[in-house]
Amino acid sequence: MQALSRGSEPEVVTFGESMALFSSADTRGLEYAQTVGKSFGGAESNVAIGLARLGHRAGWCGRLGKDPLGHHIWKAIRGEGVDVSRAALVGDAPTGLMMRELVAGKSSVYYYRRGSAASRMAPEHLDMEYISSARMLHVTGITCALSDNSADTVAAAVRTAKAAGVKVCFDPNLRLKLWSIEEARARLLPLSLEADYFMPGLDELKLLYDTEDEAAIFKRLSALPGISIVKGGQGTNYVVQGSHIEKVSYELVEHVVDTVGAGDAFCAGFLSGILRGSTPVEAVTFGNVMGAMVVQAFGDWEAMPTWEQVQASLTNAVHIER
Repeated sequence: MQALSRGSEPEVVTFGESMALFSSADTRGLEYAQTVGKSFGGAESNVAIGLARLGHRAGWCGRLGKDPLGHHIWKAIRGEGVDVSRAALVGDAPTGLMMRELVAGKSSVYYYRRGSAASRMAPEHLDMEYISSARMLHVTGITCALSDNSADTVAAAVRTAKAAGVKVCFDPNLRLKLWSIEEARARLLPLSLEADYFMPGLDELKLLYDTEDEAAIFKRLSALPGISIVKGGQGTNYVVQGSHIEKVSYELVEHVVDTVGAGDAFCAGFLSGILRGSTPVEAVTFGNVMGAMVVQAFGDWEAMPTWEQVQASLTNAVHIER
């Protein structure tokens, strides 16, 4: 892999909603829990933090309420080395909130984000010159699901990136708690045509393409202009570029603690590989290692490994504690 370039411009810019996260501290669930833990999460800021820990210059743009939760999130993302100079704390809307519980081994998430500051994001809130200065724009379908104006903001950012020669990475991150599958198809499928790197899960594609026929799914992916990275599950991912489809196997982790954030870690690892000059297949392998490391600890982003930790995992380095 080539060395990272130096400079003040971000290598990757992303934006979306980051929400406060309250989790029950035990397995009794939120209804009976006496204490909860406070953190935050958001697919785009998770990816930005993952990239920063891997040594990249990442920028996160978003809108948070000018409230205690918003201040906490803004400071925490900045503290992870992510540029938040284009993020805003606004007084006319609150920071979004999600609550999570783990009961009988099943994780459930409850969203309180209607009318949040992020849902009011509009194209004029983005610094398009900032996006144009990056090497990569990363967007997700979650932002599109928040509101029509948020979806318009994603579309405007993608147009700006394409016009400036900035590569576009798009993860559909399908969330049917936020909208219907018909609404999702109308907004997300056009974005898949604009992406240089399209990163869906195979289960998401079955819903978006309305078919269980995997051969038909891969035929549609082969017609896309960009490269598709398909998270297939069951130990196999796929890299689809035109008619060429390559399988990338990975080891299933035995000690799974928390799967939340695994997809974002995979995305951060993949983008890091691409930025460092790896082939898509090599970058997927790197992303697999990131995902495998994250699922072995709790948290949306807290377990994101550093570059040194990933390298140690790749080389099977022995950790010795004195």
